[in-house]
Amino acid sequence: MTKVGIVLSGGGIRGIAHLGVLKAFKNAGVTFSHISGTSAGSIAGAFYASGIDPEQGLDIFIKAKLLRFIRPALGSLGLINIEHVEELLKEHLPEDKIENLKIPLTIAATNFSEGKLVYFTEGPLIRAVLASSCIPGIFKPIMINNQMYVDGGILNNFPIEPLLSNCDYIIGSSCNHLNTVDKITNISSLMKRAGVMSINKDMEQKVSFCNALVEPKGMGDISTFDMKKAETIYWLAYEQALKTIKSNESLQELINNFKTPKP
Repeated sequence: MTKVGIVLSGGGIRGIAHLGVLKAFKNAGVTFSHISGTSAGSIAGAFYASGIDPEQGLDIFIKAKLLRFIRPALGSLGLINIEHVEELLKEHLPEDKIENLKIPLTIAATNFSEGKLVYFTEGPLIRAVLASSCIPGIFKPIMINNQMYVDGGILNNFPIEPLLSNCDYIIGSSCNHLNTVDKITNISSLMKRAGVMSINKDMEQKVSFCNALVEPKGMGDISTFDMKKAETIYWLAYEQALKTIKSNESLQELINNFKTPKP
C-alpha cells in the first residue's frame, strides 16, 4: 500500500481550511499514513489523527466560541493566555499521547529558549499543539520541561521534512494564498500581508517535494482571527480539494489504487 503523507501549514483561523481538505480526501477514500502540521495545521492534524471527522471538527470550532477560552495575560510575555484553550481540547482529545493517535502525527514548534525548531512525535499531545499555535507577542509562551515554546510557523510554516523519508506520496495543504492587490490602504493591512508573504516564501521552496498541493485562492487575505468566516473557509477549501483531485492525474491514480481491492 502506498504510504501517503499530508503536510498542513499554519495560518490562524484559516487553518480550518485543512479540515475541508481532509474531508475531501476522506470522502475520496484516501488513507493517510502520516500527518505533519504546524500551528493551526497541528490542531487540524491532531483532530484528524484522533479519529474526529473533519466536519465534526468544524462544528466543534463553530460551537466552541473560542473567545471565551482566550483571556488576557496581563503582566506577562503575551497579550493573551492561550493555555485556557487546553480546557476545550481536553473535551475532544481524550487521548493525550501523540504516539497513541490513530495516525502518526508530527507537530512543529519553536523552542524559544534555545532558538531552534522542534518536532514533537511523542509525549503530551495538547501541550505540543498549544506550543505549536502560540503566536509570540500575542500569546504567552507555553512552558514544556522548563523551556519556552512558541508558534512553529516562525521557523517552519510548512513542515514537509518529517514526511520525506517515510512517505511515497505527499500532499500539501496551504491556507495562505494571497491575491494580487493594486494598493494597500493602511499599515495594519501592510503588516499582515508582509507576514503572510514571509511564511509563503518558506512554502514555495518546498512545494517541489509535494506530489499534489491544495491551496485555495485568496485565503491569505482572510484575517488570522476572523472566526466568523470559519464555515466559509472550510467549504472553499473542500471545493478546492475536489478541483485539485479532478485536475491532478497522479491523485486520481492514487485514489484508484485505494479503491482497487488487494488480492
